Amino acid sequence: MNVGDTLPPLEIAVTRTLIVAGAIASRDYQDVHHDTALAREKGSPDIFMNILTTNGLVGRYITDRLGPRAVLRKVAIRLGAPNYPGDTMTLTGTVTAVLGGTVEIRVVGTNGIGHHVSGTVTAEVAE
Repeated sequence: MNVGDTLPPLEIAVTRTLIVAGAIASRDYQDVHHDTALAREKGSPDIFMNILTTNGLVGRYITDRLGPRAVLRKVAIRLGAPNYPGDTMTLTGTVTAVLGGTVEIRVVGTNGIGHHVSGTVTAEVAE
């Protein structure tokens, strides 16, 4: 890998099941992640994905692209536009640093309303 290399994109269908399952798996029982009526009462048009699910999907994106021996050392992300059911999130990555067996990748995830997630992932790649 070299600085400037891009990783193939990953498209993820944002379904109700994915949003709710991700919230349950990460023990995030906030109603805005599973109850449409309560999410709307709080000003959201629908339920939306939590940051822990997004974090897991970013990790999956990197390890799927770097191979099964890749080890995530640091994931630093920020959320932007919410991921609502019925949308698609597309993750892309660009290598920003390489030092020996360690690589840093800038990750961006977009959906129909904008940037959902952005940040960097540092991974160790077996040589």
